[in-house]
Amino acid sequence: MLPWRYIVVEGVIGAGKTSLTKLLAGRLGAAVNLEVVEENPFLAKFYKDRAAYAFQTQIFFLLSRYRQQQNLHQPDLFAGTVVSDYLFAKDRIFANLNLEDDELVLYDQLASILEQRVLQPDLVIFLQASTDVLMERIAVRGRSFERDMNRDYIDALNSAYSYFFHHYRAAPLLVVNTNTFDFVNVPRDFDLLYEQLTDSFQGTRFFAPG
Repeated sequence: MLPWRYIVVEGVIGAGKTSLTKLLAGRLGAAVNLEVVEENPFLAKFYKDRAAYAFQTQIFFLLSRYRQQQNLHQPDLFAGTVVSDYLFAKDRIFANLNLEDDELVLYDQLASILEQRVLQPDLVIFLQASTDVLMERIAVRGRSFERDMNRDYIDALNSAYSYFFHHYRAAPLLVVNTNTFDFVNVPRDFDLLYEQLTDSFQGTRFFAPG
């Protein structure tokens, strides 16, 4: 068993966070908390017209993630380890990137209330990758609603994620460079990553396998 009960895996679209979440949960026999993406009715429209659908998309995600987070308070779920493929606080990354100033004011009022009722993770794993690598992975997985995603948006999102986690202090943080690291298809790579989680630590730890 690892010294962490509630582990969150984060990263930009295409970084591999859901894949790693499932792999970790399988190794640990842990419960899984997966972000519900496809159920957002505004998402496909957002990728075609960000300005017109940003606020609706953002509020839907905020409330959907909040409802999921409330399930983490259930005693039976937390009898063992839980691995999640998103950090609730990361919602602000998208809000700051996509919302207009007046929309952001309203969003902040709602998000500030909800954030007070959300559990903090024991460990956050941030999967880093270059924008070129992310675009390649997005193309390979071929989700229909991601086909209209452009490189400039992913690049801006990648920078925003890096900035957010550079300043993240709410929980121990493991930053993993995944550009040449295939923990999904190479068992040895996953084992190397898993070894990084076997001892507790504070602050930020960097893992960049060569």
